[in-house]
Amino acid sequence: VRLVESGGGLVQAGGSLRLSCAASGRSILSINNMGWYRQAPGKQRELVAVITNGGNTNYADSVKGRFTISRDNARNTVYLQMNSLKTEDTAVYSCNANYDYRTSWGQGTQVTVSS
Repeated sequence: VRLVESGGGLVQAGGSLRLSCAASGRSILSINNMGWYRQAPGKQRELVAVITNGGNTNYADSVKGRFTISRDNARNTVYLQMNSLKTEDTAVYSCNANYDYRTSWGQGTQVTVSS
């Protein structure tokens, strides 16, 4: 599975961005779960949100109520809608897919939130 992220950029605190993760090579419906991770400079990578092929979602406590993960099966794409962004959300955001005991990663997209 090949994953390509897009939608990152520079935004002011309080603003919004929507990240996209386009998958190719396999239907996202056949992928056990897909998630968004982020890594800030000097910090470990952390899970932000995950969606299963059954549509269940889970979020990191730090983004609950602000971020929403969703998918468009027809477009074979998973999204991360990020609202009320904070400076501490600044990081490289990467998409992840887990299937058949394999894991695929995208190249990542930079999100920078300015104060």
